[in-house]
Amino acid sequence: MSAPTATGSRTWLAPTLHGYRRAWLGADIVAGLSAGAVVVPQAMAYATIANMPVQVGLYTCMVPMFVYAMLGGSRAMSVSTTSTIATLTATTLVSSGVAANSDNPVPDLMALVLIVGLILLAARLLRLGNAVEYISKPTIIGIQVGVGATVAVGQVPKLLGVEMNETGAGFIRSLIADLETLPDANPATVLLSIGSIAALVLLRRLLPKVPGPLVVVAAGILLVAFAGLKDTGVALIAPVPQGFPPFQLPSFAHVAGMLPGALAIAVMAFLESSAVARGIREAGETPIDSNRELFATGAANTIGAFFQVLPAAGGFSQSAVNKNAGAKSQVATLVTVGLAVLVALFLGPVLSLMPQATLAALVFVAVVGLIDIKGLARLWRLNRADFWIAAITAFVGLTAGLLLAVAVGVVGTFVVVFRELNKVRLKVDDVHDGALVVQFEGPLYTANAQPYESAILNEVDAADDVRVLVLDAGYLRVVSVTVLDALADFENELTARGIELRLAVVPGSAATVARRGSWFQKAEADGRVYSTVDAAVHGPGAR
Repeated sequence: MSAPTATGSRTWLAPTLHGYRRAWLGADIVAGLSAGAVVVPQAMAYATIANMPVQVGLYTCMVPMFVYAMLGGSRAMSVSTTSTIATLTATTLVSSGVAANSDNPVPDLMALVLIVGLILLAARLLRLGNAVEYISKPTIIGIQVGVGATVAVGQVPKLLGVEMNETGAGFIRSLIADLETLPDANPATVLLSIGSIAALVLLRRLLPKVPGPLVVVAAGILLVAFAGLKDTGVALIAPVPQGFPPFQLPSFAHVAGMLPGALAIAVMAFLESSAVARGIREAGETPIDSNRELFATGAANTIGAFFQVLPAAGGFSQSAVNKNAGAKSQVATLVTVGLAVLVALFLGPVLSLMPQATLAALVFVAVVGLIDIKGLARLWRLNRADFWIAAITAFVGLTAGLLLAVAVGVVGTFVVVFRELNKVRLKVDDVHDGALVVQFEGPLYTANAQPYESAILNEVDAADDVRVLVLDAGYLRVVSVTVLDALADFENELTARGIELRLAVVPGSAATVARRGSWFQKAEADGRVYSTVDAAVHGPGAR
């Protein structure tokens, strides 16, 4: 059966359920259960990255997922949280003082999630969906390398069975803490960690359809329940309460300190969600609308903020499981939500038997995969500038912190973008009958007007017997006051050299704006604006 086609932009509520076919239900149920087997234990593990109770991760599989299913445009994307988002959350709570000064950080977490949601909704109101996507692939690779290495070393104490948690404190401090804890490792915990990691890796490679996280979590619980693992000193997670996530108001005591982190999380949440949505989209489906995804992700976070959740974003691993299991619509996500609800209602006492090392193994395997050595090698091979953006972003993340790495990566991306925009791109023809034709091959705007003027004057000075300069303005689709003033100054420079300026192929949109100024009006009145380059070269007689 061909992939189901999503609805157009006019359907804002449950777009993937519009025109739903009964024949899809079986596939959606299987996909939802398959994704749930991955996302529920994984989200609980990611909650520990942010130093939150595991039920916070479980709750993230309910409210945000449900909201996205009702509003999102991707038929198969599963929205809970990701290791990158969880790590940025931990870093934000540390840098804002929440981790050190709050006995109960959950209300502050809720405020952080609310701010993230509001930022995303504000971006939607401003239609910034495409602007956010200017963040480059090298930036994302660099941030993920920093996240992967930082979180991996942060999980080592739990894998060793040592009571120490430096998550959110940075790569260097976590690495030092790891070295200090090695002599105090618990042998049973180390064996459990090695076995869990090996099982996850082997299941992923040899039996990819088997939900490795679920198998490892179940094995850890069974060992505690029936093999006396707790008596060997293996630490368990805190007791998991049963029931729905309670409605609660956030605490705004540390809002000012959390704003930079909230902005970084919002950017990464949208980038990850957008990348996943596009990555799992099949040919024939409605294209992913960036602004719709901003709205859906923003709403998922804003509403979820009142139910003790982590910042929500599309996760690749559970979305890939969802898609590969045959998900036809967001009904699959609703099945996953139902599974999470059943776990919260009935399996709290069972989940409380889970070893901390088991969750640490899940996190460790997941984040090590973020260290994309092949991706870095590909950047080095294809484009050295992209490689250095990724490398510098990763280095900043490992040394100065992940929040600064996001900022550096974003700034670096825009520096590259603006550098490309500012490049002077001209096509210059030979002088013909005293006329030199210069064609813009890129946009002309405020920042590059002066470099273009200097480049053209250099071409004029290098040519022989130039009496007329014809500017092919076909690329000049948008003009500003600065551009018009620059053209007027440019004409004065040409006049001083005894050269006449003629304009050709001025687009209608640019001409409409330019006619509001006196310089362009005079150029038209003098007959120096032509519809074709050939007419401009041969002058009024060729009109």
